[in-house]
Amino acid sequence: MQISLKKGLTSLLAASALLVFGFQSPVKPQVQAATLTKKQLPGLNYGRKSIVTVNNNKPSFSKGTMSTKKGAWQTYSNLDSLNRAREANALLNKKLMPKSQREALYWDPTGWHNKRIAGGWLYNRCHLIGYQLTGQNNNPKNLITGTRQLNDPDMLKYENMVANYVKSSKKHYVRYRVTPIFRGRELLARGVEMEGQSVGSNAVRFNVYIFNVQPGVKLNYANGTSVVSKAARTVVKAAKKYQPKKRVVKKAKKTVKKAAKKPAKKASKKKVYTSASKGKIIGNKRSKIYHVPGQAGYHMNSSNAVYFNSEKAARAAGYRKAKR
Repeated sequence: MQISLKKGLTSLLAASALLVFGFQSPVKPQVQAATLTKKQLPGLNYGRKSIVTVNNNKPSFSKGTMSTKKGAWQTYSNLDSLNRAREANALLNKKLMPKSQREALYWDPTGWHNKRIAGGWLYNRCHLIGYQLTGQNNNPKNLITGTRQLNDPDMLKYENMVANYVKSSKKHYVRYRVTPIFRGRELLARGVEMEGQSVGSNAVRFNVYIFNVQPGVKLNYANGTSVVSKAARTVVKAAKKYQPKKRVVKKAKKTVKKAAKKPAKKASKKKVYTSASKGKIIGNKRSKIYHVPGQAGYHMNSSNAVYFNSEKAARAAGYRKAKR
């Protein structure tokens, strides 16, 4: 009697589950972040989190590549048949870190179809291994097309963590690898896997996958084109409508001339440039904001760009510095 009662209760609960949860057909379980493997990444779709852990947050480096006997090193895979960047590896140390300021980027990675969105540009030329770690800049093997969110804050958060540790001592080494994840023959990466492990300790230890996404924008990963949401387009249009008054522009031009006359007569020709190869400070004609190398809006549409030799000249022309 008790056995029959238990069977009946079990059947009743199963039937309730069918009604409440809709288990009429087998449902493919969601892959939990902690159980993700590298092989699963190309087929992974973006959910609510832009960053998920891979392999329980444990990097998968071989013992041989963790050796510091030969000192710090860096290697970059050759571009594939579609000109896409692939895996980038390094054993990081303070010796590899650059001492000079980063110059402007000019290489366009695959999937580069940039456009203006609310707050700036949709895409950045993303370094797989950040410039601050190795000094690699316009290296095609180290650059992919990435959204602003992918580049900063998501990737930058881990780059800064590693950089701070490496800078703190000449004896600190970090094994580091960044792998862009493409699906099939798509030109825009779906995301990047970042792995880091400090040698001799777990001060730095992570294995994460970061999705190449941007809020308010639908990306076409096949070629890098995109569609901006209606709300985002409204913000961009409002920004474009704003135009500084002509009086302000005239005053700015006069200020530039006065500032140029003080050092030398020829200075007026050297303060403002018409090509990026000469002037390193770039101003936006529309917003009257200038950017320095390394800032998010540094690579703007050339039709809106004005080039200055120094920040002082930009300020004299009525421009103010971008906040980021």
